[in-house]
Amino acid sequence: MSWDENGKIWMDGEFVDWKQANIHVLSHVIHYGSSVFEGIRAYKSNGKAAIFRLEEHVSRLFDSAKIYKMEIPYSEEEIANAIKETIAINNLKDCYIRPISYRGYGSLGVNPLNSPINTSIAVWKWGKYLGDDAIENGADIGVSSWRRMAPNTLPSMSKAGANYMNAQLAKLEAIENNYDECIMLDYAGYVGEGSGENIFLIKDEIIYTPSFDSSILSGITSDSVKKLAKKLGYEVQERKIPREFIYLCDEIFFTGTAAEVTPIRTVDGITIGTGKRGPITEEIQSNFFNIATGKLEDEFNWLTYIE
Repeated sequence: MSWDENGKIWMDGEFVDWKQANIHVLSHVIHYGSSVFEGIRAYKSNGKAAIFRLEEHVSRLFDSAKIYKMEIPYSEEEIANAIKETIAINNLKDCYIRPISYRGYGSLGVNPLNSPINTSIAVWKWGKYLGDDAIENGADIGVSSWRRMAPNTLPSMSKAGANYMNAQLAKLEAIENNYDECIMLDYAGYVGEGSGENIFLIKDEIIYTPSFDSSILSGITSDSVKKLAKKLGYEVQERKIPREFIYLCDEIFFTGTAAEVTPIRTVDGITIGTGKRGPITEEIQSNFFNIATGKLEDEFNWLTYIE
């Protein structure tokens, strides 16, 4: 992660200096985790910045807010344009993008309705989330003792700040156990997702991924991979996946805006397949990056170029 503290951050319609992008300590979000956000990437493609699936990310931001009854005081088009402007003013071609809407400074207490809805957008350079080596050789993962939220507790389909306290516990456990990342099981003990990634498992050339009823976030990179895999002729099944199936797979990989497409070589010290990036993972990963960087035709219309 590379922050340029000389850059600009968009805050409620104005650009402010990076170090001046502050909120009040009594803002509701600090005390109650009342925020929704997105992770988006722009790739350098044909010499320009190309935002990957901008409209879908902005739409999910508004969907997340809707679940929490947060009325973002901008339209989806205005937020999309603000994202493009923020990349342009920071003169970036390849970057990570973080739009966030949150309940700000107004009142405290569990009742959030007297606090305003504020929105900010920051952009910065961010390399491979689990490291350059993991992209080629795979990551080492552990199954976490922490479970994903049960249905009707916290809404897993909202990308909300509060949800990531659950993910933090799993991530911290992974770090303490010298793993690169973790796999979290759902409330019933089936495979859910990573601390910030969706997961795909391959057995006998069939690709499996957990269904939405396993308390997972509806991933946009995950959706992209499903579309790519089907185009490449692979069968993709969304279903409940028992934990022990993990160890029997030929290949496993994570997907996410930060993680992109990252293979997994071991889980709980057990080697997956040959212990390196498998051929199907490599084919999907190669197609994904080649579309994002303009080396392949963008037949899915995933890229929004900043002229």
